[in-house]
Order: sequence, then structure tokens, then C-alpha cells
Amino acid sequence: MRIMRYAAMLVLLAGSVAPLFAVDKAPFTFDAMMLVSRVGDPQLSPDGKAVAFTVQTVDMDTDTKPTQIYVVPVNGGSAIQITHAGAQNSRPRWSPDSKRIYFISDRSKSSQIWSMNADGGDPRQITTLPTEAEGEIVSPDGKLLLFTSKVYPACVPTPATPGFLYDAGCNQKSLNEDAANKMHARVFTHLLYRHWTQYQGRRRGHLLIQNIQTGDLRDLTPGDIEVPPFSLGGPEPYVFSRDSTTVTYVSDTDPDLATSTNTDLFTIPVNGGSARRITNNPGADEGPVYSPDGKYLAYRMQIRAGYESDMWRLAVLELATGKLNILTEGLDRWVDSYSWSPDSARIFFTVEDHGHEPLLMIPAAGGPVSTIAQGPTTIGDVQFAPDGKTMIYSEQSGSKPLEISRATSGGGPGVPLTHLNDALTGAYQLTPLESFTVDSVDGSKIESFVIKPPGFDPNKKYPALLLIHGGPQGAWGESWSYRWNAQVFASAGYVVVMPNPHGSVGYGQKFTDAVNGDWGGIPYDDIMRTADYVQTLPYVDRTRMGAAGASYGGYMIDWILGHTDRFKALVVHAGVYDLRSEAGTTEELWFPKWEFQGFPWDNPDMYEKWSPSNPSYVRNFRTPTLVTQGEIDYRVPVGQGQQLFTALQELKVPSKLILFPDEGHWIQKPQNSRFWYRNVFEWLGEYLRPTGQTASAVLQ
Repeated sequence: MRIMRYAAMLVLLAGSVAPLFAVDKAPFTFDAMMLVSRVGDPQLSPDGKAVAFTVQTVDMDTDTKPTQIYVVPVNGGSAIQITHAGAQNSRPRWSPDSKRIYFISDRSKSSQIWSMNADGGDPRQITTLPTEAEGEIVSPDGKLLLFTSKVYPACVPTPATPGFLYDAGCNQKSLNEDAANKMHARVFTHLLYRHWTQYQGRRRGHLLIQNIQTGDLRDLTPGDIEVPPFSLGGPEPYVFSRDSTTVTYVSDTDPDLATSTNTDLFTIPVNGGSARRITNNPGADEGPVYSPDGKYLAYRMQIRAGYESDMWRLAVLELATGKLNILTEGLDRWVDSYSWSPDSARIFFTVEDHGHEPLLMIPAAGGPVSTIAQGPTTIGDVQFAPDGKTMIYSEQSGSKPLEISRATSGGGPGVPLTHLNDALTGAYQLTPLESFTVDSVDGSKIESFVIKPPGFDPNKKYPALLLIHGGPQGAWGESWSYRWNAQVFASAGYVVVMPNPHGSVGYGQKFTDAVNGDWGGIPYDDIMRTADYVQTLPYVDRTRMGAAGASYGGYMIDWILGHTDRFKALVVHAGVYDLRSEAGTTEELWFPKWEFQGFPWDNPDMYEKWSPSNPSYVRNFRTPTLVTQGEIDYRVPVGQGQQLFTALQELKVPSKLILFPDEGHWIQKPQNSRFWYRNVFEWLGEYLRPTGQTASAVLQ
């Protein structure tokens, strides 16, 4: 198939996100957001006839988020829910003949692998592991299941023999011992002993493989290692070879995992044996995907060791010769997701670009990049039918939650396959994002996205709220969020402004790298220049401006506290306040080591200069500030928020501290999220006085 036929497939996709803006629609409140059906994980059947996907809903009464599996025909028709038992049914994965779907379910009171017919009938439990099962994939020949389980490495003989069978009895005994143990001290002799919200115990995440017919179960990765590596999001960390004889997986085997980002790819026979390292890049390698003809392995890579925000490049390894081809070295954009064309000749991939996520294409052998689809949207989950004429994909924007669509090689706009939120989004005002730019001190353009409040009247004056993103290597743009939903903030009566200062992704790697060692420097100046511009807008009341942010965005709020009093109110969630104590208590130590060119004892002047807790900055604290924090946040530990609140209280600055004992870096539980939004709106409303809106109004 020629490139132009592929190009015709999606050239009009950007038009499929239709603006939804009408003054007679209801404001999109927090409670409205909780009614959204959260579509995810679309999986095209091997025969190209159906898509299985998950739908997560919110049950406020039980404070849970149930997830069920649906199927929709590719050629059109209604989506049908095919799982009903259990509260969590996820990861639908098709058998090669498209007759059955494997999935993870808690219907047997633990997380196990099940299978069912394509219509949901004849459900069968496949695994019964005491250590449970997650992340299953099916071998191309349909005979094997590969998945992860948190096992006890001590239950594997040393040295482990090839093809070692999983010892259910030993693992169950160890679980019982841990449950019965009255002593709860934790002892460690290495770093990265806790991560995100959990401390490391005796168990490790291993790759297990099970014969579907015989039930034989093997631990492919015995020993004191963790597979897949600690990570969130991104491509799948393991995959079967096309002939189903080997498994390729990601692991970091460096001795100090707390300071290493050096994940590599390894292969191992499905019957067990010694793993073979196939990449030696000092940076991260992840996301292996075999070409349909089995001759090539695509993955993404970072070059610089210890830098988690280096540019993600798309690479292709020729398996027969070992030749490596880095395809996107000259693109200067992060590669996110990618998939092969059915003929193994091309790779379709997405990148972050100016707050958008377009779909691009490049020959697998290298060559020019072609733009397939671009616009005010985020495209992902691209998959092709066997004949290459039909493609399914997911699409979302800042004004529309994710849905699944179909495109064909005949051209024309994409055809929506799912409509789970059509009635809901049609009833509420979801305002399309606008954007503007300001000039930075170095001459580059700083882009911001804007959402105006419901019933916007350009002749009125509105309070403005700047939202500062985290990372710092992150970005605002055309994607849907539940934690910091700009539509909900706008519904409270604010002109919401979301700047992408230096450090943001999607504007070139040099722009991203500019934040390194300069946390409160040029990014702060960018945000102040953005605020200067916002104050000139005829519909913004310059006397009623606030700012809010989380993580690095929270750091920036802390920095703002000590450097300007232009804002009337501030909100900081999980913000870095004291750089020295943060470096000593956070878990992923490669982050402060890179960002501040060493640890506090290596580079004390930089830590002193950029820490919001610097006494010369703290003495300037004046702005009323709401501080929120999860108590099991090990990325930005709870002491950061507590130290900030102590300073605010002792300086008699109006302030409030809200701690969530059962939350980590993000506030995710429905009732906690509602409480967070309510308190944020009450705090901002007290100082910014949005016209006609109250906290109770935006929570209905």
C-alpha cells in the first residue's frame, strides 16, 4: 500500500472533535465530570471485526471506580457491555482466532486471569495464583499467557533451573507468614526501598508464563529483580516474538536503581533459561514491539543516562544482523506510542507537539516523516486491521473525553465507534481551548491554553486562574484530565490560563532542557510574562488573579509566594518546598541528581538558590495559600507541605492545610477528589469572588 493511501486515511481526523459551546447548556461541574464513562485500552480483534475496550465509571456512594469490558463492531453498531461479575474487569486481550478474550478480573475475590467468548459468554478462570496475576498478553500462536505477579523470590531454588515451575504452596505459605507477623519493622540495605505509594517488601514483580492447555506455570525471571521496572504509563514492557518462542522484556539491572534510568531490553526463551541483553544504551530503552513479519523490533530510547526527560526516540533493531536504526533523531519531538503497518514497511507513531498529539508515519528503513493527522486533539491507540485498509484509534481533547473511532484508506473524516458520553457532553458546556503566545526573555514563544467560563460575555470582567503543570517536563494541551480538569475550573467562573513555560515538552528538547538547574529562573519569568499579558485582556479583572499547581507546579506556587504578591490567592498540591529535604526523602534519586547537578552536599549553592524555603524568600510570604498533600506520597513526601504550612502559619499568612491519609501524589478516590475540588473552590472563591458561582454550585 502506498504512503498516500495511508495519508488519506486520517487527513481529516482533526475535524472529528467538534466544538461544544452553547450558552444555554449547563456548566460542566465536578459532579458532571463524575458521570463521564472513562473509555480506555481499545484492542482490535485479529480479524479486524471488533474492538474490545474498558469503561470505568464512578460510584460516589461506595467511593469506588468499577471497570467493565465492552465490545463494539468495527463496521458500526452499538457498544455492548460483556462483563458484569466483579468490580474490576480490565486488559481485554484477544486470542489469535478472535473467538475469545482474555482479561483480568476480581470476580473470584482476587486479581486473576479469565477468558470468555467474544460476546462475554462462557467465562473461565485461567489462573488461581495466591500472589495474583496482572498484565496478561497472549502468544501469537495462542498457546501461552505471559503476565506479572508479585512473588516471593525465596520460593525459587538457587540457582534456578530453566523452566522452573511456580511454587504456589511456598508463595501461599509466605503470604500467610507475612499476614500473621506481629512485628512490622522495615529493614533496608539499599535505596529505592519505597516507590510512589508502597514500601518494598519480600515480594518482587516477576514475569510468569502459563501454558493455556496444560496449566504449566513458569517463573521466567527468578531472583531479586523487578520486572517490569518501576514506571507509569508508556508502552508495554514485554512482548512475545512473532514465532512465540521467546519473550522480550524491559529491566534495569544497575546496582543502584534509585539513581539509574538505564533500562534495557532482554530476551529469554519461553521455556526458561538465561536472559540475553540485546540493548546497551546508557539511557532508557523500553516498549519493544515486533514487526508483523518478525524481522524487526521497534522500541523507544533515551540517550542520556540518569535523565528521565531526555528526548524519546523511535528505534528499529534488525534482528538478523543486529543493525540499529534510530529513525526520529532529527525530529526533535518525544515519541509516545507507535505501531507497525501490517506489511512491516512503515511505523505510525504519535508525538507531543505544541499541546497536541498528531499521528505521524515513517518508513521502517528510515526516511522522511509524513504527517497523517494533526489538529486540536490527542490521538493514540492506533491499530490496523490485517488488510491495512481499516484503522482504529482513540481521540480526546481538552473539551472532549476519550472515545474510539475508525478510519479507512478511502479518506474522509474518522467515524466514531463509541458514543458513551454523547448525551452527557451534549447537555453541558464544554468550551474549546484557545491559545496565545508571549515572548520569553530568550526570544522563544511561550504558549498558553485558555478556557473561558460558561456563558462568557466579552463585555464582563472575570477573575483569572493560572494553572501550573507538573514535571517540570510536562505540558498542558488537548487532552482530557480528571485530577485537574480545566473545564471544571472554568465552570466555577474563572478564565483559566494554562501556560507551557520553558521545561515543557512538545516545543523541542532544548526548550525542555532549559529548566534543568534553573527551576525558579526562566520558567518563572515565562509565567510572569504570561500573567502580564492576561492582565491586559479586556475581560479579565487584573485585581482578581490566582494561581494553582501540583508537584513542580506546586514548587512554582511556593516560589511565587516568595517572589511576588501579584496574586490574590494560591493553591499548592504536593509542591516541592525544601529542596534539600526533598532530595533526601524522595525515591527516584536520579531526578534531583540530574536537575540540580548532584546532591545537596555536591552542589549546595544551587540547592540554596532555588529552594522556596530559603529564608530570604520565606520572609516575603504574603499571599493566602491553600496547601494540600497526600500522606503516602513518596515522590513529594508529606513533610514538604507540612514545612510550607508551618512557615505560613508562623508568618500569620492566611492558610489552610488539608492532608489525605489514603492518597499518594495524586488525589484519586472519588470522595477525596470531591472534597479537594470543594475546598479549592471555596478557597479561591473567598479571595477572587467569581461572579454568580459558589463552591456548592460547581459541585452539582
